[in-house]
Amino acid sequence: MMNPFLQVALGGAIGAVARYGATRALWLHGPGFPIATGVVNVLGSLLMGLLAALMTYRWNNHFAPLLMTGVLGGFTTFSAFSLDALTLWERGQQVGAMIYILASVTLSLLAVLAGMAIGRGLWA
Repeated sequence: MMNPFLQVALGGAIGAVARYGATRALWLHGPGFPIATGVVNVLGSLLMGLLAALMTYRWNNHFAPLLMTGVLGGFTTFSAFSLDALTLWERGQQVGAMIYILASVTLSLLAVLAGMAIGRGLWA
């Protein structure tokens, strides 16, 4: 079994590259509204829920450092989310910032819930 620190490092590199690719691929991302960051956070939350169920029911957390901490830790973007929300606020777009915060948090929580439900249905 690979050293957990090495798993996190390898997974983090993979996740960071995937996040960069997703941001570049989502043409709606730009100076107007941070759609890509929100999409990455919601998708990452869905995957986190799926992986949580898979780890619990099938893999006994053997790959958690690689996949959950590493890949999804590198892929999801809470720090970027925070900066995007603050940037909207500082640009005078307070309503947009609040909508972005509420939508991102709500959709991410719902995505984790959906991922866990799907994962339980697949692997329990």
